[in-house]
Amino acid sequence: MPAVHYTVELPDGSQRQCYSPSTVIHEHFSAGEAMPMRDFLTRSRTALNAASERVRQRFGFACSSAMDQLHEIESWGRAYKAEDTVRILTL
Repeated sequence: MPAVHYTVELPDGSQRQCYSPSTVIHEHFSAGEAMPMRDFLTRSRTALNAASERVRQRFGFACSSAMDQLHEIESWGRAYKAEDTVRILTL
């Protein structure tokens, strides 16, 4: 299953490298796209849960790496306001 690494720019200008175990992430984000933090968090939950489910369907178990990434995103996402802008730099 092809993994996808993508780069996110947070509202303070810092960048974070993110991981998805599946290309399903392309259905939820596009390079160059900007969105409020609230939308980024919601879409990240949907995308990474879908990626984990794809792993489950193929290998019979959920992807702990996808859930770890989601936990990390939610953790640093709490430091910003819901309306602050997040950008997807690379995907």
